[in-house]
Amino acid sequence: MVSRRGWVLFALMSVIWGVPYLLIKVADTGVSVPVLVFARVAVGAAVLLPIAIWRGRIRVLAGRWRWLAIFAVVEIMLPWALLSDAERRLSSSLTGLMIAVVPIIGLVLARLTGGPERLTVVRWAGLLGGSAWPITEVILVALCYATGPLVANRKLGDLPGLSVTAVCLAAATVVYAPVAALTWPSTVPSARVLGSLAGLGVLCTAIAFVLFFQLIAEVGPARATVITYVNPAVAVALGVSVLGEPLTPAIVAAFVLILTGSVLATRSGRPRPEPAPDAPPVPVAAEARPRPDPGL
Repeated sequence: MVSRRGWVLFALMSVIWGVPYLLIKVADTGVSVPVLVFARVAVGAAVLLPIAIWRGRIRVLAGRWRWLAIFAVVEIMLPWALLSDAERRLSSSLTGLMIAVVPIIGLVLARLTGGPERLTVVRWAGLLGGSAWPITEVILVALCYATGPLVANRKLGDLPGLSVTAVCLAAATVVYAPVAALTWPSTVPSARVLGSLAGLGVLCTAIAFVLFFQLIAEVGPARATVITYVNPAVAVALGVSVLGEPLTPAIVAAFVLILTGSVLATRSGRPRPEPAPDAPPVPVAAEARPRPDPGL
C-alpha cells in the first residue's frame, strides 16, 4: 500500500522529470549544446557535492571509479547532450514522448544481459506495438537511459545514491568545461534562457535526484519507475500550452501506442508469490539503484 507521502513524491517526480524537455527547448535558443549541458551538471554538482562531502559519503565510492565513470557517461554525459541537440530539430513534446520507450529497451537489455525478466507474449505485444517508429530518432538516448539503471543496479547498488549522483555530475562538469568554454556565448543570454538553465540544474537535476531517492525509499524501486509513464504526458502538455507546439493526431496516437506498449512490456510475467500468513515478510531485494541515502 502506497502511503500519502509516497503519492506526493510520485506526483512531484512525474511533473519534475516531465519539465526538462521544455526547459531544454528554451535554453537551446540562447546557448550551445555543450554550454547547456555544462550549466546543468555544474549547477547540480554545486548543490549536491557539498552535501555529500559534509556527510562523509565520498570515501565509500573508492574502488568503483570505473563503473562510476561508465554510469556518468551513459546516464548523464551522452544522453543530455543528445537530447539537447535533438531538440534543436524536434519539438519538446515529441522528444519527451519518444523517450517513453526507455522501459521497453531496458526490459530487453536486462533480458539479454542475463536478468530475470521474462519476455512473455504480452510483453512482446508491448514491444512491437509501442516502439516501432519513435525509437528511430532517439535510439541512442533511449539506449543510454536504459543502460544506466542496469549499471547502477548491478555495479553500484550498495553505494549511497546522493554520493553517486554528486560525483558523476562533478565529473561531467570537468569533461564539458573545455568544450563549453570554446562555445561560450559572446553576449549574456536572455533571462528566459538563464532561467531555463537554472531550472535544469536546480530543479530537474539536484532536487529531482534527491526526491527520486526518497521515492525509492518510500515505495520501492519497482513502483518508483512508473513515473516514466507519466513524464511524457507532462512533456506534451507543457510543449503545447507553453511553447505553442501542435498537438497533432499523430502525437496523440503515438502517446497511446507508446504508453500501452510500455505498460504491456513491463508487466510481470508471473505473479509474485505471497509469504505464508504466519511467516514474517521476506525482504525484497532492491531492483533499481543507486541505494537512497538514509535521512534524505
